[in-house]
Amino acid sequence: MTAATDIAIETQGLGKSFGGVRAVDAIDLRVPSGTVFALLGPNGAGKTTIVRMLATQLRPDRGSARIFGYDVAADATAVRSMIGLTGQYASVDESLSATENLQIFGRLLGLSRRAANARATELIEQFQLTAAQNRPARTLSGGTRRRLDLAASLIIPPPLLFLDEPTTGLDPHTRMRMWDTIRALVAEGVTVLLTTQYLEEADMLSDRIAVIDNGTVVAEGSADDLKAAVGEDVLRLDLLDQAGVQTAVLIAERLAGNAVRISPEGATISVPLRDVDTATVVLTELRRAGVGLRGFGVDRPELNEVFLTLTNRAQAPHGAPV
Repeated sequence: MTAATDIAIETQGLGKSFGGVRAVDAIDLRVPSGTVFALLGPNGAGKTTIVRMLATQLRPDRGSARIFGYDVAADATAVRSMIGLTGQYASVDESLSATENLQIFGRLLGLSRRAANARATELIEQFQLTAAQNRPARTLSGGTRRRLDLAASLIIPPPLLFLDEPTTGLDPHTRMRMWDTIRALVAEGVTVLLTTQYLEEADMLSDRIAVIDNGTVVAEGSADDLKAAVGEDVLRLDLLDQAGVQTAVLIAERLAGNAVRISPEGATISVPLRDVDTATVVLTELRRAGVGLRGFGVDRPELNEVFLTLTNRAQAPHGAPV
């Protein structure tokens, strides 16, 4: 039973050291219930250490953390009753089949034999594990094991689910299926704390993102907030011919209040925008002035740019881990 709070996770000055090295330092987080919150950062940034403290697996050295109002140190038993955890590596018994693993998890969580068997069957179907249901876990592919691990954490759906890099190493098709599963859980009211090294994953799934580097939060906000912080939206105008360039430039600069950029061939104008509504005003005025367009679009900064700006790391391919 959860405490009466709309805040699933709240930390203040949370920190952890190992051998004198501050792995996590001064972490302040506030995660509303029923949302997806992502911790985005490279390997070794401190994401997993944060999750382990929140899941009561590690005791914080500094600061505090509360799960639905319960302190992770003082009320660890209560916290554990409200959370589920899926790590980077499957925690299932390799010698048992998918069905047997789920049945045992159900029994360990207090379900009767009949209820555990019924729940296992339900999860086998929900996570598309039918082909693997009678095979030993050690024979399953990485993606199938990851789905089995997630299914095991949902024997009794928890109010809060920690997903520690759940799609690392999965092929794109399997990763997208996992995303669909996560979205479905949130639609049912589950709060998800997701750690990931995939920029696209954080962008696609999260309501809010905290960028973690060297154990600290270097930025926090929605994906759009973070993108806006490091760059502005740009209206791209592809003109039918160069005859309309001068008129288009005058209109765009007057309405946008910024100097525009003209492509070398003179057929494309880039207009920095103060807000997206300005794009509509510019397009309306261009039409009134008779300026012909081949096409147009609003280009936004990529989350990749946010990460590079905040962490000063080398360029990563789109969709690749960083």
